[in-house]
Amino acid sequence: MTGPYDRRTAVLIVGGGITGLSTALFLTRLGICPLLVERHPSTAITPQARAFNPRSMEIYRAAGLEEEIRGRQSILAGLPEMIGADTLAGRERFRVDLLARVRPPAAVSPADWALIDQDELERVVRAHAESGGAEVCFGTELVSVDADDDGVTAVVRDLGTGAARRVRADYLVAADGNRAGVRDRLGIGADRPGPTTEVSYFVFDADLSAVLRGRRFLLAYLDRPAPGTVLVPLRTYGRWMLGVPAHSEQGEPHGDFPEERCAELVRLATGVADLDVTLVPPVPGRPEMVSRSTIGGWVAHRFRAGRVFFAGDAAHVVPPAGSYGANTGIADAHNLAWKLAAVLAGRAGQALLDTYERERRPVAWLTLETAMRHITGRHGGTGKDVTAIDDVTMIFGYRYDSAAILPETPASVAPASVAQAEDPRAPSGRPGLRAPHVWLERAGARLSTLDLFTGAFTLLTGPDGGEWAAAAAGEAGLAVHRIGAGLRDPEDRFLGAYGITGTGATLVRPDGFVAWRARELPARPGRLVRDALTRLLGLDGAPPDRPVLPAWPGPPPPR
Repeated sequence: MTGPYDRRTAVLIVGGGITGLSTALFLTRLGICPLLVERHPSTAITPQARAFNPRSMEIYRAAGLEEEIRGRQSILAGLPEMIGADTLAGRERFRVDLLARVRPPAAVSPADWALIDQDELERVVRAHAESGGAEVCFGTELVSVDADDDGVTAVVRDLGTGAARRVRADYLVAADGNRAGVRDRLGIGADRPGPTTEVSYFVFDADLSAVLRGRRFLLAYLDRPAPGTVLVPLRTYGRWMLGVPAHSEQGEPHGDFPEERCAELVRLATGVADLDVTLVPPVPGRPEMVSRSTIGGWVAHRFRAGRVFFAGDAAHVVPPAGSYGANTGIADAHNLAWKLAAVLAGRAGQALLDTYERERRPVAWLTLETAMRHITGRHGGTGKDVTAIDDVTMIFGYRYDSAAILPETPASVAPASVAQAEDPRAPSGRPGLRAPHVWLERAGARLSTLDLFTGAFTLLTGPDGGEWAAAAAGEAGLAVHRIGAGLRDPEDRFLGAYGITGTGATLVRPDGFVAWRARELPARPGRLVRDALTRLLGLDGAPPDRPVLPAWPGPPPPR
């Protein structure tokens, strides 16, 4: 389809939640300035997700945001426990220190969980995306989308003025939430492996000090008024959110509750029959008191339709147990951004973009399975998780299998439906896994191997790997670091963690995953590196004089 167009952009992002905003942030750091549209007037105004895992914090650390994010953590930073009971006043069925169970050992990651409310995190990410050159338009809805072989034509409308713009984009990233409007328009369904539950949420003020009995917690699972009820403290002291599953067999409506019924549900959940309850609108200035959500899980049949990609809840939805939802969307954005940037720069072939679905869809299935098992252990149980793999392995240990990974054994012909995982506490450094964290020292300063991955392909060599650096010197955009020469390995862990000898090398992708490795120095290291990059970037058969590495420019200068 040809013009005229009111706006041209390399990437149009639909959806201004944490996945869409993170996509915009990561693209700007790679020199791509996207256009983002979001129909809501602002970033989230309620907490939504409230815990962001250490892998997400590693990703934001690489973007320079970790310190700022930690400075804005919520009151939950001091409330690490989760409880289960019949009612808040009743005897506890379980009490667990949730963070102690999911916190990684110091040898696994330089980062920790961040208990920051999603609305606060979105403000941080939006500010940095905009300062990097992204155009972020809230109060703007997608009216229509038409994709062809060369790009996407969309009509977007400003909900304040009614003015419409015709936008032409090379690619569209649909991060428009679990209603998946773009995916639905394109006729792409989802697999739903289990039953779903409609949950109604509302916010209220009440003095619960008598039944709290000095207890502090970040989450309570209650059996009344229905199993699966959740009670969550909010930022304002004495303000709470109650989530009540709708069970039609108990006569509970699947729609809105009158205020009197909401107050009755609070009294049932707390076990205080005469509790004074004041409902609070979750959205200031709007009359609605009750919001609804579907608890369950599904994974889209496809994560890509030509020039359109699906990320976050638009691609997959998981139950809230385990705090995987928003974190999985952040990982989607991180995986997709560097691939789009490489293709848009003309340094990678279209085949690279096919690896997004092949890598992220199996991870979505593994995440969904893990979260569903969490739910089983918490609703009416002892709080003991019955997952096939533990949280630390789920967060750090899943392995990619795609053409953007060069395995040491032949890869499977068809993509696995569910990702495989390895325990990151015993790192192997195998291609397809997140590159292991190892503490290093440079000029007396401590840094992680992860701090070396700043948006480019990175070649890490052993202490006797000087020939790798010389051989790779002509590869534009390739960062090379020799561990043992200027970078000390004080714990002597690097070679073992990465599975190489002193003359070996490991090639790490811009997203921090191991792409390829040579355990020891080969006869022609330069040729080997160039061949590996050519295959990884989908440039097999490219003219020999064409650069095979993205020219990673880093973030643009401040405006």
